[in-house]
Amino acid sequence: MAEIVLGVASSHTPQLSSGVEFWEDHGRRDRGYSLLGQDAEYHAYDEILANADPRIEDELDPLVWAAKYQRCEKSLQELSRRLSEAQVDVAVVIGDDQQEMFQSDGTPTFACFLGTELTDIPPAAERLERMPVGLRAASWAAHSDRPERHKVCSELSRLVIESLVVADFDPLSFTEQPAGRTLGHAFTFPRYRLGLAPETPITPIFINTYFPPNVPSARRCYQLGRVVRNAVASWSSDARVAIIASGGLSHFVVDEELDHRFLSALERSDSEALGALERKQLRSGNSELLNWVAAAGALEGKNFTLVDYVAGYRTPAGTGTGMAFAYWE
Repeated sequence: MAEIVLGVASSHTPQLSSGVEFWEDHGRRDRGYSLLGQDAEYHAYDEILANADPRIEDELDPLVWAAKYQRCEKSLQELSRRLSEAQVDVAVVIGDDQQEMFQSDGTPTFACFLGTELTDIPPAAERLERMPVGLRAASWAAHSDRPERHKVCSELSRLVIESLVVADFDPLSFTEQPAGRTLGHAFTFPRYRLGLAPETPITPIFINTYFPPNVPSARRCYQLGRVVRNAVASWSSDARVAIIASGGLSHFVVDEELDHRFLSALERSDSEALGALERKQLRSGNSELLNWVAAAGALEGKNFTLVDYVAGYRTPAGTGTGMAFAYWE
């Protein structure tokens, strides 16, 4: 039977891949957003700034940024090392699509791809040129410079979706990549930043974390992970399988209290606490915690290790990304 031999979870924010010289540019974009505050309500940037801890200013020193960036680089290298040493045959990648594959013509709550490959289609040169410089600098971690094929393990994908249906989930299955759509950054990040070998096929599991009204609850995502674990265990293959959660933690306002409470629940393997996360808190970028919750369900019974947590503040208002890196084994 197939065996889950490793779990990996990583933030995939552009802050990780642009270099700190572009963190200020990332922060400038925050000023134009409607921001989910630590009170789980949306506010303009100036409102968030008015209530921010003045000590955040100390976090914006270039030397502090450089030290944090190095910690993140070290963490990514550690996850890459563990993924390489695990010698996995398949990687189940749990991520959210941000209107890259699914758009206004249909956004499923959960989806699995049953074909044999998905293609990363880079943005056209004109679009790349119009991007903010920070996003352009980080684009290599989301897209190749040419169309890049990513192998898909359709056998495991089919088994996962069949198992989900038996468990009374209603996932979307699709076998063709819609024209003009690309494999999203949550699913390319493991290859471009975590070093997942190009020949290692993925089984992508798409969770709609960002776009209401059909965003699943944390409890439902944990249950989905359990089904994925059982599907792998029932697979008549000797494959070594990795589970990879892509995204998170809190953003675009860093919420250290939420992040540490969440990471503590993972360390305790506290499924009740994970399932009880409130919908209001899991909106905007915070919603990507759901990818980690689903991975935790799939990795239930394995030991969770936090490699590092870095509060990536990039403005005096406390905007940025709570960047976290962890593994289960």
